[in-house]
Amino acid sequence: MAVIVQKYGGSSLETIEKIKNIAERIIKRKSEGNDMVIVVSAMGQTTDHLIKMAHDISPDPDKRELDVLMSTGEQVSMSLLSIALNHFGADAVSFTGQQIGIKTNGSHTKSKIADINEEKIREELKKGKIVIVAGFQGINNLNEITTLGRGGSDTTAVALAAKLRAQCEIYTDVDGIYTIDPRLYPRARKLDFISFDEMLEMASSGASVMHSRSIELAEKYKVPVLVALNTGDIPGTIIKEMDNTMENTAITGLAINNDEAIITLNGVPHDIKIIAEIFQSIANKDINIDMISQTFPVNKLVSISFTLPKADLHQASSILDSFKEKIFTFSYETCDNITKLSVVGLGMNTQSGVAAKVFNLLAENDIPVSIVTTSEIKISYIISPEDQKKAIEAIAKEFDL
Repeated sequence: MAVIVQKYGGSSLETIEKIKNIAERIIKRKSEGNDMVIVVSAMGQTTDHLIKMAHDISPDPDKRELDVLMSTGEQVSMSLLSIALNHFGADAVSFTGQQIGIKTNGSHTKSKIADINEEKIREELKKGKIVIVAGFQGINNLNEITTLGRGGSDTTAVALAAKLRAQCEIYTDVDGIYTIDPRLYPRARKLDFISFDEMLEMASSGASVMHSRSIELAEKYKVPVLVALNTGDIPGTIIKEMDNTMENTAITGLAINNDEAIITLNGVPHDIKIIAEIFQSIANKDINIDMISQTFPVNKLVSISFTLPKADLHQASSILDSFKEKIFTFSYETCDNITKLSVVGLGMNTQSGVAAKVFNLLAENDIPVSIVTTSEIKISYIISPEDQKKAIEAIAKEFDL
């Protein structure tokens, strides 16, 4: 008897009718002889609504209280789905992350799963029950509710699949992984397969289909992940280990991220200890910095630009204000109107000239670039949002995306 972990996103659960439809699908899979563990997100835009209410009260809500607030969304979903399953004659039981033994570490709103005590789930499965788990949440060593960051229900599902040695299926409102978000480029192609490495780069660069932490766990524990439409009647995309066929194309996909901001530090002494102190102060607040660019020293001063999530811009600005008092030459400026465009592909390892070709495409279309960073299989560019559509179409056409 196979154990199957399924995750349903908020769009799959946004109405009572959809919840009933999902319940019937789960019962069908159960009737085929499978043990079913279901991870749920909050209904529809519930999490966004909760966050907005918090920010209507305070521009910088207390992170502990924000976790307590946001965790309620998944609890509503899990209980309603369990009620639906029981109504249709199945034997189902729902659990919060705390009840199921999901242990976390790290800071509030950005925690990571440290361990899962799967015994409770196994006990319920032995009783023939369908187990519903609230995604996105767990409990730390201080017995505090913590959340895993946006998209964290994916991480919950993959972690449970790894622990239970189960199949993992992620159901959402799209029918798989596309070369480009179809909402941005309707002619994008759906991929039958994509490697863990490519999917991780795509997810960390703004592709919203999967949470990057979930891909890290899937790769570490070798858990293939199916991403498919929540109706289950269309073949999806399998995220798996790399094979020899995956290096045939230079670029597998293109990701867009409009949720980042850029900070430029000016008048920074060209002293590695001072620069390290600035970045350490930001890191101490669990703010993730992505792209970094530094100018050549002039009069022993440099300028440094870096990107970070828009949600952390207010907190980062508060930290940098303190350095104005320490360094008389220091100032900074911010911009939250940027687009990060990333091209990803294992083929970059073996095919030369990809960066040059993309630069030429951007130049031909008069698209200025602010920052560029590269890795073995990814190149990211900061451009203006006004140039986003033009850049996507040029790159998609050139690389047959």
